Amino acid sequence: MTSFLDPFIAFVSAHAWLAYLTLFLAALLEAVPVIGSLVPGSTIILALSALVPGGELKLLPVLAAAAAGAMLGDGTAYLIGHRSQREILSAWPLSNYPRVVAQSEAFFNRWGVLAVFFARFVPPIRAFVPITAGALDMPPARFYAVNIPAILLWAPAHVLPGVLAVTALHDYAGLPHHQHVGKHLWMFAVAGGAVILALAIWTIRRRHGGGLIEPARPAK
Repeated sequence: MTSFLDPFIAFVSAHAWLAYLTLFLAALLEAVPVIGSLVPGSTIILALSALVPGGELKLLPVLAAAAAGAMLGDGTAYLIGHRSQREILSAWPLSNYPRVVAQSEAFFNRWGVLAVFFARFVPPIRAFVPITAGALDMPPARFYAVNIPAILLWAPAHVLPGVLAVTALHDYAGLPHHQHVGKHLWMFAVAGGAVILALAIWTIRRRHGGGLIEPARPAK
């Protein structure tokens, strides 16, 4: 894996704009209903944050790319829901996921405005709550007043752990910075954690007869 990561790090260093675009798209797609439940946006952001301490990427552009993608994704989903109202919740492709739509609506009805804030930190619900908030006629000013601060907290919460971890590994654990050891360890940890989480979710689905994003089965 290190033989793969070293050329990858060198490529990012030479083409940083592609990494910023990737961060933007990862955050954007993660906010799209259905698609957002499948795109590992958080994993991508956490992994690429390891490239900030060494200077391959800059902190502020990384934060800006992640936040901008999330704002555009959440905002677009909300506006679609607000324009279509409840009809969008029973239209394709949401019609294939009645369980998660029902859970998102219940989550929204239980927490109200705070559902928009909490959902930003809870995948895969975060891909469905903005459009649900719009469909249930939440006023735009109220939605954005909660959603934007949530994103401004969500972005650092995904970027800073990698920055701080890699910095600590180099500055306090004595790992050589020029060999990218800290970056390798962080990326391996993020990838491993994502795999473990995916396996845990898969196991829970099997035990409980389905999960949050399982499509509806056609009637016989």
